[in-house]
Amino acid sequence: MHFIYLAIAIVAEVVATTALKACAGFTRLLPSCVVVAGYCIAFFFLSLAMGKLPIGVIYAIWSGVGIVLIAIAAWLFYGQTLDLYALLGIGLILAGVVALNVFSKSVPH
Repeated sequence: MHFIYLAIAIVAEVVATTALKACAGFTRLLPSCVVVAGYCIAFFFLSLAMGKLPIGVIYAIWSGVGIVLIAIAAWLFYGQTLDLYALLGIGLILAGVVALNVFSKSVPH
């Protein structure tokens, strides 16, 4: 269940961060509400995930997966392009998250 909480936290944070650009310095109401609600949901579920999972592992997964998903969202919604080195770096981050989850004894399975 804690990994479900973590997944909800990641998705909420990605939605909030993606909307952050659209809120234009909190001058646009709807995107600003999405940002505030998204971060509140993200931190609430992140705190629930910390009930059983180690904080270092949670933060590594949260930030790593978040980086990858935000890069994809920026490409889809804002037309951001990524060069070979950006894609390589994102791939390494994703590989690190996979290694942490598959091979590390720090992550309870």
